[in-house]
Amino acid sequence: MSEINNRILVVDDERDLCEILQFNLESEGYVVETAFSAEEALSLPIETFDLLILDVMMGHISGYKLADIVRKERKLSTPIVFLTAKTTENDMLTGFNVGGDDYIRKPFSIKEVVARVKAILKRGVPEAKKQVVEFDTMVIDLVKKKVSIDDVTVQLTKKEFDILALLTSNPGRYISREGILKQVWHDDVVVTDRNVDVNIARLRKKIGKYGQYIKGKSGYGYLFEIN
Repeated sequence: MSEINNRILVVDDERDLCEILQFNLESEGYVVETAFSAEEALSLPIETFDLLILDVMMGHISGYKLADIVRKERKLSTPIVFLTAKTTENDMLTGFNVGGDDYIRKPFSIKEVVARVKAILKRGVPEAKKQVVEFDTMVIDLVKKKVSIDDVTVQLTKKEFDILALLTSNPGRYISREGILKQVWHDDVVVTDRNVDVNIARLRKKIGKYGQYIKGKSGYGYLFEIN
């Protein structure tokens, strides 16, 4: 299964292809969102994703141009994988020159895409997964599923703990409400963004002075950040 922070954005004007990639990558445990144009992708909080899969030939803004914007204007180092039918050496060099990390030719095997995604994301995963997260006097034990502040245990529900673990394991990174829903509620039905807001409101109260460090921003989601 993927790490808890592995969020992927697939950008391709072929909706069927987006759906196929989304289904197969989500089957591997990743949280996947799709966009059907570069413009739509840029309207999303693109900095919250851990990997971008970009089609090269799209409408007004190509995948190459989108990658250039991500690197130069947004100043992001997010790994980028290009999917394209353009197969010349110059095409590949262009992809790498604008900041691509990998280049997969169409038609491709889904297994190949999944394997390359795993390889790229694994580069940023430490050998030993962190078991305890600490912020000053707040200690979050990710194995025992316990939280303590000033050595006093804080009673959290499973959803509240999972939200806190998700946000504190990604300090300073916004996670969208949709991303929180997918990673905390998984396949539960009849769950809305309001569920996220209500649980975070309760969580803030329970963790006292640390509640102020859970910050929300419209269109971006929530983050945990101690200045």
